[in-house]
Amino acid sequence: MRHHSSSEPPPPGSAQAPRAVVAALLPYLWRYRARVLIALAMLVAAKLANVGVPIVLKHIVDALSLKAGDTRAALVVPGALLLAYGVLRVSVSAFTELREIVFSRVTQGAVRRIALQVFDHLMSLSLRYHLERQTGGMSRDIERGTRSISSLVSFTLYSVLPTLVEMSLVIGILVVRYDWWFSAIAVVALLLYITFTIVVTEWRTSLRRTMNEQDSRANQRAIDALLNYETVKIFGNEAHEAARYDDNLQRWMDAAVKSQNSLSLLNLGQSLIIAVAVTLLVWRSTVGVVDGKMNLGDLVMVNAFMLQLYAPLSFLGVLYREIRQALTDIERMFTILQRDRDVADAPDAPALRVGRGSVRFDDVRFGYTKAREVLKGLSFEVQGGTTLAIVGPSGAGKSTLSRLLFRFYDVDSGSISIDGQNIAAVSQASLRAALGVVPQDTVLFNDTVGYNIAYGRPGATQQEIEQVARAAQIHDFIVRQPDGYATQVGERGLKLSGGEKQRVAIARALLKNPPVLIFDEATSHLDSANERAIQAEIRLAARNRTTLIVAHRLSTVVDAHQILVLDDGRIAERGTHAELLAADGLYARMWRLQQQRAAAEIPDELLRLA
Repeated sequence: MRHHSSSEPPPPGSAQAPRAVVAALLPYLWRYRARVLIALAMLVAAKLANVGVPIVLKHIVDALSLKAGDTRAALVVPGALLLAYGVLRVSVSAFTELREIVFSRVTQGAVRRIALQVFDHLMSLSLRYHLERQTGGMSRDIERGTRSISSLVSFTLYSVLPTLVEMSLVIGILVVRYDWWFSAIAVVALLLYITFTIVVTEWRTSLRRTMNEQDSRANQRAIDALLNYETVKIFGNEAHEAARYDDNLQRWMDAAVKSQNSLSLLNLGQSLIIAVAVTLLVWRSTVGVVDGKMNLGDLVMVNAFMLQLYAPLSFLGVLYREIRQALTDIERMFTILQRDRDVADAPDAPALRVGRGSVRFDDVRFGYTKAREVLKGLSFEVQGGTTLAIVGPSGAGKSTLSRLLFRFYDVDSGSISIDGQNIAAVSQASLRAALGVVPQDTVLFNDTVGYNIAYGRPGATQQEIEQVARAAQIHDFIVRQPDGYATQVGERGLKLSGGEKQRVAIARALLKNPPVLIFDEATSHLDSANERAIQAEIRLAARNRTTLIVAHRLSTVVDAHQILVLDDGRIAERGTHAELLAADGLYARMWRLQQQRAAAEIPDELLRLA
């Protein structure tokens, strides 16, 4: 059953989404609250020093404006002020770099914790989710999301927040020291500047998107035509393909021109607003100087304030666009964290206690979709320490049993129990610790063959690894390789054959040494000689252990204590090999067909259609 969280972030694009993303991100940053507070103090100190520069510059100008008779003061006072000016300049850089040093651990720590949490959550989701997901897109979402955390914090702490602090300080000084005209001009100009930048940037973003789409389409047209070069030449359609390509190029050119023009408009508009604001402030300063209410230093200070303030704002369009994109990317990553677990442990679920390891399916019904039921009321029991084989035609539901036993899916109705304990009521970790499987399609990690075998029990000794490798009939193959157990198997084990991968999987399962062992078509990729050799090891591994063997080749299950024949999600027959042959039913027909194949070498593919 799914449990929907009431704290899910709004869907992408909603008005509450940015606030939801920031609210979700803050706890990760606040874990380092001491560093955050120190970094904020450094930020304020850097901006106080930065605002102090024009003030000192004003006093230097005023000192140089003394009367000619005061030459001694004119030499002494600027010297001290120049020293103060230099100290303030150095302080701006020093406090800025110290802030970055202090805060870097906060950002990277938050990225690390979030990335780990997303990974842990993904590993806790059901097999259904992982079969439906698009791995490439999801990994890109995680990559962009973690990278965007650094970008968002960097842009906010290093660009937006310092600018807001400096704007507040400058406007505060203008309000306190001068008449209301100065602060009014500054505030109105800033509001116009910010509004204009955001509006034009939104427009430019849509133009850039259109330009990128047309660029991709034009590129696709060209590649498609080149890949089908012979077809184009056969039909003499070179001019047709060139016209189609040029049509997309024309649309791209129109969008690119509009995009470039919009950038010029943005830069021109920003410059115009700054120029008008600075001109008005200089005009008010000039009037103040003429009226004797202000000194030349005041005029210089006001002008320096404005130029200093508008310098970081010139990147506002880029910052706004990047922050919006970062918020979107982080939100997509957080959406993964909001994905409900289809299969979840019950609250305070106890660990599974395994004795003999008897397994019971009681009236189990299950379908991967509601429209198609795979198992239709299946009931059977495997006594502890015995071997049960499950056979039947392709699509009968054989491999589904192991997935349900591992609780990759929850049953639709009925129950599965081990030693009388419903597997839905115990912790998944303890359940899977008690189970081992050799799957039909073995996928290996892109690491050494030794690592892949040791994955059954991390920390196993080399001697233990080699022992199970011998049991799985793969030790001799491994030692013949130049690097031995350090041989790389390639991505998903592609450097090994199907049979070699399956023998690695058998060794891995034997190393885990679980009380319940499942062989899911474990010898399907092996030749007859190796199959017979491994069958002996399977029988040895199954001794005094509960074993389920899902098989297509009936020769692998003749020694099972009980054989179930599945057909269309139901048990068609059950009994020992001899009993089923005597019944002369589905099992007997499959047996005769496989014996004929062994004699006439009928391909496996024909048998699977039986």
